Amino acid sequence: MICHLKGKLVEKTPTYVIIECNGVGYKAHISLHTYSQIADSELIKLETLLLVKEDSQTLYGFFDKTEREIFKLLISVSGVGPSIARIMLSSMTPTQIQEAIVAGNVATIQSVKGLGAKTAQRLILDLKDKILKTFEMPKDLFIQNNTIKDEALSALEVLGYNRRQSEKTVQKLILEHADGSLEDIIKLALKNL
Repeated sequence: MICHLKGKLVEKTPTYVIIECNGVGYKAHISLHTYSQIADSELIKLETLLLVKEDSQTLYGFFDKTEREIFKLLISVSGVGPSIARIMLSSMTPTQIQEAIVAGNVATIQSVKGLGAKTAQRLILDLKDKILKTFEMPKDLFIQNNTIKDEALSALEVLGYNRRQSEKTVQKLILEHADGSLEDIIKLALKNL
């Protein structure tokens, strides 16, 4: 298996790169996250994953090992193939994906093109424990964020807002303002609803 490539960057596009290693050019499919992280320098290193199927061999490139591990976890879920996993990594950073899965945020995961509600729920169910075991995640952060989320949703419901409509906005605000207080989240939600 090809674990990483280190060589001269020959071509860089938002969907793939070509890296020349000792005279051989390797085409690696990448996410927008990796694309934005790669400097336009001559020498680069990418972590890789080679997927072999009956009719193809496809090499995927990742900026770091964390992104590669997230990709491997995503494609291990039934109904999530390499294309959807790459779209997820293009839509969100690996950290945002981890946080959304651990927090059980179906709406955030479902916002990715090609993912329905059932697949988003399956992702959370299958990967939540694996992510907590594999990566160093501050568990108390998610407990605190879930408490703030629940209290903010209750407050908005008392103020007359629909709980289901408020949930996506509140979750997004919690991810964007991780250090925000309950009052801050409610005030921002009122401006965005």
